[in-house]
Amino acid sequence: MSENIAENIAIGLVNTLKIAEESPHGLYLTDSIGERVLLPMRYVTEQMREGDLIDLFVYTDSEDRVVATTERPLAMRGEFALMKVTDIAPFGAFVDWGLPKELLVPNKMQKNRLEIGKSYIVHVTYDFDTGRLYGDTRIGRHLLSDIKGLKSGDAADLLIVARTPLGYKVIANHNYEGMLYHNEIFQPLETGQHVKGYIKKIRPDGKLDLSLQPIGRAKTDVSVQKVRDRLAQNGGTLPFTYKSDAGAIQQQFGISKKAFKKALTTLLENGEIILHDTAIEVKKQA
Repeated sequence: MSENIAENIAIGLVNTLKIAEESPHGLYLTDSIGERVLLPMRYVTEQMREGDLIDLFVYTDSEDRVVATTERPLAMRGEFALMKVTDIAPFGAFVDWGLPKELLVPNKMQKNRLEIGKSYIVHVTYDFDTGRLYGDTRIGRHLLSDIKGLKSGDAADLLIVARTPLGYKVIANHNYEGMLYHNEIFQPLETGQHVKGYIKKIRPDGKLDLSLQPIGRAKTDVSVQKVRDRLAQNGGTLPFTYKSDAGAIQQQFGISKKAFKKALTTLLENGEIILHDTAIEVKKQA
């Protein structure tokens, strides 16, 4: 919960608002300049008191009234998410974005014609002229080419967009286009999934090469901890060595053979394990 009340009510985002008064229809909340929005009665709880600050998502309901909700959509304004088409109208398609009022993707905002029952990556866009939110499946127009401030090793939220022959096309931090390559993926992925990743390389075209594993020293640290955890879960010993099969290593530890070998070396240097001919074992402390 933020301690600072919103300066202005922003549609499509979470706002910190002050409970101003009760009404038969719910609670009225205000921003710092006194603009009001209604929190309908179905979202009101006994813990809410006049004068309290509360974080609420604000959007327009089926009658185009600005309202607040304690619920959260799959994506907020400026974000992407995988959404399922629930209905088709002459002017566009409606998708389920996690709120009672479905999100409209106008025909002109569809890269390809949407079909009922299918799911698509949708960008939640705000029309400043009408004050309405709408969906857009033309992903590229909402991505940034200016990568100023990004650097190799930075953590990023990754949204899986599509599988390609090279790997998976992703959107990083809801702003940048990137790629996860098949030979560096050690877990199942699917379209619409959010995963934590890391920037491996910033290409000249402004696109990102990404990894699901931390880069450099941080990567080694994570791999070491994964080996520690698996040993602890298996009584302190496992039938793995430097020569173990890469596929078996990936299945057991979720890391590459290269990362596993580095982790073993670190654990040996730390005096944490003993390496046998066919197994590794946690070294008992004296």
